[in-house]
Amino acid sequence: MGLKEILEFRRAVRHFSNTERIDTARVRQCLELAQLAPSSSNMQLYEFYHVTDKATLQYLAKACLGQSPASTAQEMVIFVTRQDLYRQRAKTLLTFEQDNIARNCPPEKQTKRLKQLQLYYGQIMPLTYSHFFGLIGLLRKIITLITSIFRPAPLYVSESDTRVVVHKSCALAAQTFILAMAEQGYDTCPLEGFDSRRVKRVLHLPHGAQINLIVACGIRNADGVQSDRFRLPFVEIYRNV
Repeated sequence: MGLKEILEFRRAVRHFSNTERIDTARVRQCLELAQLAPSSSNMQLYEFYHVTDKATLQYLAKACLGQSPASTAQEMVIFVTRQDLYRQRAKTLLTFEQDNIARNCPPEKQTKRLKQLQLYYGQIMPLTYSHFFGLIGLLRKIITLITSIFRPAPLYVSESDTRVVVHKSCALAAQTFILAMAEQGYDTCPLEGFDSRRVKRVLHLPHGAQINLIVACGIRNADGVQSDRFRLPFVEIYRNV
């Protein structure tokens, strides 16, 4: 399918078939493709939990308030943000970039580029994602507000702002996964109605992890798509500046 066909095929399926089965290996491949989604500063502060165990699926169905997509799902994928891993991910990226510069950057530019990345991943990213009861975010906010008087500066730097950034990057990965599944002819339903505490408990997630989205997976039943698709008239949302 081309992109237009993929987008038209994708629907939030409410009831999955219990006879036609999806291939777990192909779902995993779709998750590998999801990693190709854009990620802010390439930090990739997320994890994907691919659930195939029947008992866990039944528990998650209850945690998702008994919704039919969760109750009939053959598999589920839980997209989890991991802002708490920012130091580890920044260190991993810096190690990669050091080798990347040696292989791909002209020799005369390597020293300058390496210093830039050491500053970015060694200091700026840890400062950006660190938090302490809102105080560090408040300090970042004050600094950027003062800086913005003299030159353009990012203003969304509070601790709640950076949380949004992490969730946006995770959501881009989730959307890429959903489209990859549609390309395979598989159906999905993104769920936001769930008890996050119970979901975190069954996945043994630490306190710093947050549930971004739960995606129920399967093949649509005859009544899986319950109504015609509705979108606002394009002229109501489109602005040409």
